[in-house]
Order: sequence, then structure tokens, then C-alpha cells
Amino acid sequence: MRPNNETSRRDFIKLGGTAAIGLSAINLIGCKNEAPSSEEKNHSQVDHNRKFPDNFVWGTATAAYQVEGAVKEDGRGVSIWDTYSKIPGKIMHNDNGDVACDMYHRYKEDVQLMKSIYAGAYRFSISWPRIFPNATGAPNPKGLDFYNRLIDELLANGITPYATLYHWDLPQILQDKYGGWQSKETAKAFAEYATYVTEKISDRVKHYFTLNEFYSFTDLSYGLGQLAPGLKLPQKGIYQVRHNAVLAHGMGVQAMRQVAKSPIEIGVAENIVTAVPVIETKKNIDAAKKATRELNAGLLTVMMEGKYTDNYLKSMGADAPEFTDEELKLIGSPLDFVGINVYFANNYVQAADNEAGYELIPHAKDHPTMASPWHRISPESLYWAPKLVKELWNVKQVYITENGCGTTDELTNEGKILDTDRVMFLKNYLTQLHRATTEGIPVKGYFHWSLMDNFEWIYGYGIRFGLFYMNYKTLERTPKLSAEYFKNVASSNTLL
Repeated sequence: MRPNNETSRRDFIKLGGTAAIGLSAINLIGCKNEAPSSEEKNHSQVDHNRKFPDNFVWGTATAAYQVEGAVKEDGRGVSIWDTYSKIPGKIMHNDNGDVACDMYHRYKEDVQLMKSIYAGAYRFSISWPRIFPNATGAPNPKGLDFYNRLIDELLANGITPYATLYHWDLPQILQDKYGGWQSKETAKAFAEYATYVTEKISDRVKHYFTLNEFYSFTDLSYGLGQLAPGLKLPQKGIYQVRHNAVLAHGMGVQAMRQVAKSPIEIGVAENIVTAVPVIETKKNIDAAKKATRELNAGLLTVMMEGKYTDNYLKSMGADAPEFTDEELKLIGSPLDFVGINVYFANNYVQAADNEAGYELIPHAKDHPTMASPWHRISPESLYWAPKLVKELWNVKQVYITENGCGTTDELTNEGKILDTDRVMFLKNYLTQLHRATTEGIPVKGYFHWSLMDNFEWIYGYGIRFGLFYMNYKTLERTPKLSAEYFKNVASSNTLL
């Protein structure tokens, strides 16, 4: 649940191949036979202290509807986003994802972009209507062929594929027939789709996220009407939509494990409601932990615990969804890892002498932001989110499945994009992520959102989140200054 009915941007949506040489290596070029100076020794020690764990995964992320284009090619069916984006006034400038970044045709070029910045992993989503144009029934072989080509291209270039099975592009037929996520029939259909995909690609893909950002495709889509399909249900309907979504997750996990051709790891990618102690005292830290569990009660908490918290059930009252004990057992299916999308601190928290044991501190009016006023700069969120996930649920592996920022990137006269604001953002946030790993919090990898500028949902092409600049007229990709920063961090596995 979101506190105080606040609509933030995370509520509104996240709206060259030669090896990079680390700084310490640069200092040694041309003087290999000389003894290192005391300054160089100190620098080497600093680098060692700033290392991320061995085998830390550095990756980038995208979503099918935001980058692929080719919405009417090779038998792809219609999604709710195809429909919603064509309604005048719903998307900024009436943009749509018909072409997007044309990754469907340019995936080989984009794999080389990843390789050029030493991204060792790629988190991509699979378009459900591309695989099943009618949501269930006969699969579309040409749809699967595209993902087979993409997966093979990634592996051929030493990049590990991480597949997300649902990133909001629900087949329109499920919306028309059942009301989409209002029905448990959609959860069943998701499990069938997940089963088929796992059967076909689990010989090569070993890491899976079931569904991405539940709050966005439940409350924002069926409650506030801000995202496709744009409905405004009463509270009881919203609670049922949430339950059906986490049920789809649980059913999918069980089905996928039964059909995998080789050992796989399954998790979820959720935009966790992040609670940060406003001052790091023991009482406030304990309060932040309590707040994290309750603020995520309807989504991440029930997936991790297989039950709704007492306070959550009490708060719903007569509006509680219909569910069974067997469904809760499915929803709580054990996971191999937890993926969290972290952009900022949703709430600052301090201990309080009340029933909850905490109170939420509102952000100050002048709290610093990125280009968008919703994006309050709070690097510490990238420390506290994985820390509290680990402590609350004893999670053995955590991935940061999304982190990044939107900026108003502009080309210089020389054709460069000097996005110093994004570089600043990354430096500060990765400092807090490094703090987490040095304390033994089991963060296994970081996926930057996004590889390249793309269709940012209701903001169309008006906000840019990429490491690569997209010219939407020519579809030319140009690396930004932030791509160079990411490249140096990923290649050296060191905080710079």
C-alpha cells in the first residue's frame, strides 16, 4: 500500500567494445617497471576498499512495450497498452509504443551497446501477447523465435539473460473477457503462459522475475485510473485486483518449477515501499522495519510470508478480497531471490508511542529533487531497502532490479550528452549500495534503468532514463556521459 494516497513518480511509473581501464590502471600505464609511489599505493588501497563483491552482477534493464516496437508484426496480439496509448490525451503528446526503440529489429545493435559498457546481464521482459496473441490457447512460434534470437545473441556476447515474464502488457482479450486483473482467470492464464515460456527457454535462461511492480499495474491501473486500462474501481475491487496479481505470481512460481529443463532461480521484481529511519538510532531503525512490513502488506509482504498481516486485514474490513488458505500458500511459494526497484525513500520514519510503533515523517517542502519534482533525492534508500528486506524475511539473495533517474538530456553542439546530473545520482546511490554489500547484505546485482531512452508510459517520449540517448526520428543510439561512468564501475567492479 502507498501511504497517505501519495502519487509519486514511482507510483506514476518509472516514468565501443574495448575494455575500460580503471583509474588505478591508468596511473600505471607506461611505468610498469617502476616501483609504485606512496600515493599510488594509497590509491590502490582505496580501490580495494571500494570493491563490490566478487561476481557482482552489473546489468541494465528494459521492458518489452517500452523498447520493442513492431506491435503488429509476426503475429503479435494486442495489449492493453496498445489500446490505452491510442486514447487521445492519455499519453503525453499522444505518443505510443508502435515503434519505440525498434529493438525488435535492432536487438543485435543493442546487445553491442550492453557489451560496450561491460553490462554482464540484461533484464528484459517478454511480451505476453507476442507469445500468446489470444492470451491462452495456441502459441505464436514467431513470437517465441524473437526471444530465442535475443537470448542466443546475449549468450554469444557473454551477457546473462534475466527474463521478466510480465511488465504490464496484458493481452487485451483478458481485459475484454474477464476485466483483466479483476478476475482470478487472469491469474490462471498467467500461469499457463509462464509454464510455456519456461519450458521453451529454461535450457538457456536461468533467472526469472514473475511480475514487475505490482502497485503500478494494480492500484494505479485499476484504482487511480492513471495507467492502462485506466479504471477507477471501488476499494474492494482494488484489494481483489491486488490479491489476484499476487496469486498469479504464486501460481506461476509453482508451474515454472515443475517444467524447467534445468535448475532455475525465480524471484519477483517489486517497487518496494521504502521506509528509511530519519535518524539512524536503534529505535528508529526498528520502527522503519515495522513500517516496511506494514506498508508492503498487500503485495511484497504477503508474497514473502504467505499471509496478510493482521493490521492489513483489519484495515480492509468488509472490503477484504476473496481468498482461500490454499491461495495464500501458493502466494507464499519460496523464492530464490527478491528483486526490488528502488528510486527514493517513500517515507522517512521515526519511532512513536502509538499502536503501530512508528510514524511517517513527510518530506520537507524544499527536499532536493531530480529534474522531476516527484523524484526526491535519497541515496540512503539503496542501503535501507535491501537491508530491511534481508532482515525482515531472511532473504539470501537480493537484486536491485531497477534504479536510475529521468533527466532533460540535451545534445551539445558536438553531439555529446553530458548528463552530469545522472552521474551525480549514480555516484551517490551506488555509494549506499556499496555500504550495504560491505556490511554483508546479500545484494547480488544491480540493473540500471534503463539501457536507453524509451517510451516512458504516460510520459511518452518526454522523459529520458537511458544510459544511451535515443534520437526518436533516426533511432540512432548515442552513449551519454553516464554510460562512460557505468562502464568504468562495471569493468572494475569498483565504486568510483
